[in-house]
Formats: sequence, structure tokens, C-alpha cells
Amino acid sequence: MSLRIAVALAATIGAGMLGTSGAQARPDVVGFRGDYSPGTIVVKTNERRLYLVLDPGHAVRYPVGVGKSGKQWAGTTRIDGKYRNPAWSPPAEVKRDKPQIPDVIPGGSPRNPMGVAAMTLAGGEYAIHGTNMPGSVGGFVSYGCIRMLNPDITDLYQRVSVGTTVVVTR
Repeated sequence: MSLRIAVALAATIGAGMLGTSGAQARPDVVGFRGDYSPGTIVVKTNERRLYLVLDPGHAVRYPVGVGKSGKQWAGTTRIDGKYRNPAWSPPAEVKRDKPQIPDVIPGGSPRNPMGVAAMTLAGGEYAIHGTNMPGSVGGFVSYGCIRMLNPDITDLYQRVSVGTTVVVTR
């Protein structure tokens, strides 16, 4: 889902602990090929997988939900913000499709589509974020954001920093 950080976010940044309910994340370390520097995030939309490159032959792999038909994109960007327990304000496109959605959903709300953390991407209204709907991970489900299980976004959040390169491929 697209992301626009709301004014209410200022009240929630740092307000909550980046915790999870349920099992701990168990990311897979897998063989990985590609001309990417260690620390780069690579999202393979068709696989519905996100890879954090560890070295020239290995990456940490996570399942993700990606843009639904007509909402997918590809390109290179970077993480330009990291937020724990973020509030969310639906972009105009989401609000048009779902007018009943409130203008702001507070961080920590079970209705908040950002889950326990979000990392915004430069150049648009997209983010890599958690979800409070774990059954949506693995599908073509969002308005362009990369959706992760809360334990997985918690793990990735701790491994990367603002400025990390993100490459999204189809």
C-alpha cells in the first residue's frame, strides 16, 4: 500500500518499541547471484521475495507482498526514513478506492497497514513495511509498497540504515 507519513507520525515516532507478537523471525540465508554490493536490498516482484545481499554469493531472503496488477513498479531508490510503530495517512488513490478509511490511522492500531515498522523509499509514496494482515504476504496485494511479516520487518529494520540502496525488479 502506498505510504504518506502523516502529521500524527511525529507523535508516534519512537513511542512504541519495535516488538512483535508471535514467533521470532527466521530469515533464510540463501545463495544469491547478481551484481549488487553487500547491504543492498533487492526485491524480486515476480518471486514475491526481498533479498538483503550479504556478500557476492549470499543473501537473507524474506517473503513479501508486492503491488497488485497495475500498481507494480521497478527501479532503484534508497531508504530515506525509518519509523517504528508509524501512523499512516492513506494517499489520495487509496482514499478514492476506499473512502471509508480514516484520514489517519494511529501507530499501534490493529487497523494500521504499516505494522510495527516502515522504511520509506525516496522518490515516491512507497515503503517497505510490516503488516497486521500476515495472510497477505506472498501475494500481489499492495498499491506499490513492499509488505513484510512483522517479525521480518523487525529483523530487516535492525540490519539496514537510512541511505541503503533498494533495487526493485520484476
